[in-house]
Amino acid sequence: MKVLVIGSGAREHALCRSLSLDPAVTALHCAPGNAGIAEVAELHQVDALDGAAVSALAAELGADLVVVGPEAPLVAGVADALREAGVPVFGPSKEAARLEGSKAFAKDVMAGAGVPTARSYVCTTAEEVDAALNAFGAPYVVKDDGLAAGKGVVVTDDIEAARAHSAACDRVVIEEYLDGPEVSLFAVTDGETVLPLQPAQDFKRALDNDEGPNTGGMGAYSPLPWADPKLVDDVLHSVLQPTVDEMRRRGTPFSGLLYAGLAITSRGIRVIEFNARFGDPETQVVLARLQTPLAGVLMAAATGDLAHLEPLRWSDDAAVTVVVASHNYPGTPRTGDPITGLDEVAAQDAPHAYVLHAGTRREGDAVLSAGGRVLSVTATGKDLTEARDRAYTAVARVGLDGSQHRSDIAARAAADA
Repeated sequence: MKVLVIGSGAREHALCRSLSLDPAVTALHCAPGNAGIAEVAELHQVDALDGAAVSALAAELGADLVVVGPEAPLVAGVADALREAGVPVFGPSKEAARLEGSKAFAKDVMAGAGVPTARSYVCTTAEEVDAALNAFGAPYVVKDDGLAAGKGVVVTDDIEAARAHSAACDRVVIEEYLDGPEVSLFAVTDGETVLPLQPAQDFKRALDNDEGPNTGGMGAYSPLPWADPKLVDDVLHSVLQPTVDEMRRRGTPFSGLLYAGLAITSRGIRVIEFNARFGDPETQVVLARLQTPLAGVLMAAATGDLAHLEPLRWSDDAAVTVVVASHNYPGTPRTGDPITGLDEVAAQDAPHAYVLHAGTRREGDAVLSAGGRVLSVTATGKDLTEARDRAYTAVARVGLDGSQHRSDIAARAAADA
């Protein structure tokens, strides 16, 4: 099977790494990719938002399957162009991707499906914003209605900060604050059958102890030793399957990866948000534990054959990923700094720990930073404590001037396990 992956982040590196280990994959391509992905896949330059260009590349390569990684190409309709060209594609249509592309649309779908979520108001004026903020009170939860690369949500006790974020967006969703821990649960679906993966928890704040601004995610771990053993089944039946059924009922079936961001509240499970693709950094830990070859799973979803797939096999090992970010992230990051120590990790920590590239580029023999989140250092172990130790040992080998990372990824879960 020839597979083309679209994207250039750590999520796509994790996908490419898993696909490269699949004996069914005879050729692996990625566009545009990054310095790390180049070690496992052949890279190609393409405008990832241009459906015609992506379809032409897929045809040129003779791709049997295209996996669209990021949300922006999905919302732009790249999967539609591929389907029209007759290429099997893992990723939802433009209409179905609105589950991520519009928070207001997602709320409407949840209402139609009877999916539990936070009460909310959609606001377009300052007067509507003030009314919604006053209705719910602090802490204030303000979400940009559109795509914002994981940084469109503000949770604050400061009403002026909430107003300022609202004013910077064309349309916002303001909702009640949900208490309790957050969980990410991915599901692969062909539009009818829904196949949940293993849950993970990510860390959205920039600094230890969940302080600092929201980011695209600073680390993650799986499994969740504190979670109810029935969690996955409960979410499948109350959230995932009803949402997929509702999308099909509306005439816009959702095929691809449905990501449910959940809060386990004192009143039960509530959906915080949906994403229409694998999440970063949770993908890094979920795929690290998946033993079933990945290509067959994605192809079954792309071709409507998930109902005939054998149950997924999972490692009992734990996985932890720690994001190494550039100076000043999540503000305007400094780029162009050389990254050292990658060969040391490969030589001394593999196969239990490895580096997945996100914002990197190669210049001659050097690998340089090229974005905010630069690397994800991922490790596995018999439990979270061992996986954490291996991840942070590998992180210590990586050199990047001015870089930052959280030191407490999975610490509480490991201590309580």
